[in-house]
This record gives sequence, C-alpha cells and structure tokens, in this order.
Amino acid sequence: MARPGSAFVCQACGARTRQYFGRCAGCGGWNTLVEQLEQGGDNRRRRPVVAASGPGGDGGGAPGRPRRSEPIQAVGERPLQRLASGYGELDRVLGGGLVPGSLVLLGGDPGIGKSTLLLQSARAMASRAAVLYVSAEESAQQVKLRWRRLADDGPAAAAVGGDGDEGLRLLAETDLELVLQELESLRPEVAIIDSIQALHDAELGSAPGSVSQVRECAAALQRIAKRQHTALVLVGHVTKEGMLAGPKVLEHLVDAVLTFEGDRFASHRLLRAVKNRFGATHELGVFEMQGAGLVEVSNPSELFLAGDGPSPGTATIVACEGTRSLLVEIQALVSPTSYASPRRTATGIGTNRLHQILAVLEKHMGLPLSRFDCYLAVAGGLEVEEPAADLGVAAAVVASYRDLTLPAGTVLLGELGLGGQLRPVGQLELRLQEAARLGFARAVVPRGSALGPVAAGLGLQLLEAATVAEALVAGLGVNPSASESEDVG
Repeated sequence: MARPGSAFVCQACGARTRQYFGRCAGCGGWNTLVEQLEQGGDNRRRRPVVAASGPGGDGGGAPGRPRRSEPIQAVGERPLQRLASGYGELDRVLGGGLVPGSLVLLGGDPGIGKSTLLLQSARAMASRAAVLYVSAEESAQQVKLRWRRLADDGPAAAAVGGDGDEGLRLLAETDLELVLQELESLRPEVAIIDSIQALHDAELGSAPGSVSQVRECAAALQRIAKRQHTALVLVGHVTKEGMLAGPKVLEHLVDAVLTFEGDRFASHRLLRAVKNRFGATHELGVFEMQGAGLVEVSNPSELFLAGDGPSPGTATIVACEGTRSLLVEIQALVSPTSYASPRRTATGIGTNRLHQILAVLEKHMGLPLSRFDCYLAVAGGLEVEEPAADLGVAAAVVASYRDLTLPAGTVLLGELGLGGQLRPVGQLELRLQEAARLGFARAVVPRGSALGPVAAGLGLQLLEAATVAEALVAGLGVNPSASESEDVG
C-alpha cells in the first residue's frame, strides 16, 4: 500500500494505483509499477524551494518570476572553473577537475576501493575547500578508522598531498531530509554521498535502493547541488552483471559517469569515464592499491608489459584509452585439441573477435587452426576493445603456433579485414610516440597510413605491410606459412 502523497505508476502505460500489483491492470505488463510521489501534495513542502534562474542560469532571478526564453547569443557566459581533486589521474578522467554544480556518479564492484579513493580525494580538497562526506553505509567510527589509516605518513598520503583536514566534515546519516538540511546549512563546495542506494526518503514506503527511492533521492540532491553550485559525487552500486544498479534515469541525471574496475585481489585499479558532459569520454586513470591506500601509477605502460622480455606466443600492441596510449602485451597459447570442437578462450579481447582473426589466418595463410585449441589473454587484466589490436593478436597466435619469438622492441598496429588486408588505425602518431618513449625500435603498421613529421623524428623503423601475411613476415622475420605440409592431425 502506498503512503499518503504517493502512488504506484506504471512505467509502460502510465496507469496509477494506490496499491502495488505484480501485473499492471492497464497494459498487462509485469513488474512495471513503481512508487512515485504525487505532485502538489503537502509532503513536498519541506523540500528546499529553488529560485527561478536569471540570465545565465545563476539562480539570481526573482522568486516566482517565470523564466523567459532569450536569443542564444544573449546568454551570458562564465569561465568554467574546476576544483582539483588531489589526484592527477582522477582529474584526467573528469576532464580537468570537478565542476561546481555538477553531479558525478562513481560505480564499481564491492571492495574495489571507491570509498578509499573518495576519502583520500576529500582529504586533499579539504585543505582548500569545504567538503562534506556523507556516509550512508558505514558508521562515523568506521570512516574515522579509515581516515586515520590514510592520514598516516605513507605513499597514499604523499600522493594526494593533503596536509590538513580542517575543511572535511563527516555526516553518518541515511535520512534524505537530514542530508538536505546539512547541505543547506553548510553549503560545501564538494559533497560526497556514499552511497546513493543507501539513502532513503521517509515519504516513500519502498525500501532503500529501490527504483523510486534512488530516483527521488538523486533528483532532490541534484536540485540543491545546482542551486548552491556544489560539486556532488554519488557512489553507486553495481549489479552482478557489472551494470550500475538503480534506474537508468540516474545515469541520464548526472553529468559524468565513472566506473572503477579491476580485480579486487590484484593491486591495480582502472578508472574510466563512460559519460562526461565537461570532458572527453573513455578516458582512463590507473591506480595501485597499497597498504596506505590508492596511489597513482605514473607509467601505466610498464604495468601491462612483462619484464622478462619477449617469449614465444607474445606480441606487443599500443592501445588508446581516450587521450592516453598504453603498451600492452598480448599472450597466446595454441595447442592440439583433444576434442572434436577446439576450445576458444579469450581474456581481455572479445571472443567473437578472436574467432574472426583465427578464420582469417586459416583462410588466407593456410594455417590449420581449426584443429588447435587457442587461449588468448591481455597482460594486466586490461580490456582492449579497439580493432587496432587485431594485428598483435594475429602475431601472437601465429608465434605460438610456430613456436617463434618476435624480435625485441617490436610493436604491431593494424586492423585486420576479412580479406586478409590491413586497415589503418586512428591516433597512430600518439601510439608511435608512446612506443618510442619506452625504447621500442620497430613498428609494423598498415601501408598507406597517414604519418606526419612527428612520426619521422621518433627514430622508429616503420615496417609497412598491406596484408596480414606481409605484416607477419616483417614482424617475425620468417614466413610462418612456408612449411605447412606436415600432418598436424
């Protein structure tokens, strides 16, 4: 039964009812009824009233005055000011720092380090700005213990550079109304809500974390953040499929969506931007979890490269994540199968992409890979989705099949077409610059790639190839399909 001032509304047809049913009586849809607050009820009077915005959206209009449209040329402009988070990697992903009045949603698996990252960032910002940390999942004592551990002299404290926590305020509360009152009275420059699923609105009868609760709490926080120009960071849960929990409108409501990834049992963490209204998307930040907290990784390419030199079945590529280029090692293992259908397993590369590359190698190079199991992995746990890794995957598979080792200091870049041809890749000069910076001497690239004067001055030996066969001959130094007469059955 809905509480006074709320009703259950079907998200498919809009039918309203005072009681929850599993099936909508209007359209027959299952599990489409969601509790919503009714407009105009007395229960909305406690919410802070947002004054009408004047020109430029600064909230300076007279209360009750209706907004008027104006020519876009007449809209006032103001410089976009950003607040440094204390982490260069976090600022990179955000596009330069936190924007006043913006909403940032940070999601990740449990135990990945979301609270640690935000508490360390809050410590760094507290020395120059007022920061409110709202802990809705942990008690104040638990947060204090983590703060004391991070405040000790260690690599994490040196990384954020925070030498004082005078401006950091802590509120352990789950009631939305009390959180809004604290934001209204304190008016911080930055507010962190950990987490949005743990907050609840007492005017709704549903449980915390439900669709209606998350939507109403996020909308109320957005209104006060926009009015007070407070940079708001929301921590979000994820589902077992790895998607952000809660209604999809939550991702549309915020200005930036960040995901914190990585194996919780490994040391490194990856921070990605999948949505950003104030910067580029698909940026990447790299951190390492240490005893005193998270520290930035200054040279992430070394994290994804093996330190023992090349070995049979390995190849090096340059993957681009936003504006960052990373050297990544591709590892392949090809062995005779014991079953009628060979196994195909890929980690960090799409399995369908691996099947396509194997089919191209078998068709255009005569390699009987259909009789072999193939295992592929990206070193370091990085997910590589771009097609520029195709040539590196093909080289690693062929090198493992022929038990060959690529010459040291060689990178392979190219997209593999279904006809066996190599296609140019984007941001080629950025990739070559990163390879040259780490001491690589040779690069196999598609023929006809547009290279500027920057690439000519890098000192790299560029080996151009039009087909995958030419590229593998140039990279491996031998013809991998020259002796295929032996019986592999």
